[in-house]
Amino acid sequence: MNDNEPINSGGQPRRPPWNKGKLAGPKPPLRPSHVWSVRTKLQIAGRSRDLALFNLAIDSKLRGCDVVAVRVDDVAPNGYALDRATVRQKKTGRPVRFELSEQTRQALDDYLRLTGRKTGDFLFAGRANTSRGLTTRQYARLVGEWISGIGLDPLKFGTHSLSANQGDPDLPPNRQSACCPTFTRTHEDREHRPLPGH
Repeated sequence: MNDNEPINSGGQPRRPPWNKGKLAGPKPPLRPSHVWSVRTKLQIAGRSRDLALFNLAIDSKLRGCDVVAVRVDDVAPNGYALDRATVRQKKTGRPVRFELSEQTRQALDDYLRLTGRKTGDFLFAGRANTSRGLTTRQYARLVGEWISGIGLDPLKFGTHSLSANQGDPDLPPNRQSACCPTFTRTHEDREHRPLPGH
């Protein structure tokens, strides 16, 4: 036993903290340029599922566990994406209503056309079993892949703090969860539409 090793009250060597050497506390959010870089990379690679998944995550601001639980009926009950969707949160049981941007609707429509997903199916199927949805672990792995794919360190942009606007009043702190990656759009990333009558 090393003389410099800390010892607990029972005389046993103390285990090092789980987060020793890791970045603790809030991690920086993705910037609008990062969001656009991810989108562009996914479009060029022809990854229709990932593009639809990423765009939906950005628009909805849902936890990852809620994103992977979305069914076709929630966003495209008639076979094409709605302008607005409502999804019930797993943790709180409350419905969350959100608007789908034009690029998200297009990505979802393309993905549905390619995959033939039908009403009742999970929107985003896992690779092994298409009747089951992605798991949160698979989703977190994808998030890490997207981030590293644009030259960022996934360890510095934690999957639970991918909020593109930490101060967004629409995103309460309890919507951030370490097991469920969350995205939110920045003000600059939101689609600006003309006001009625302009």
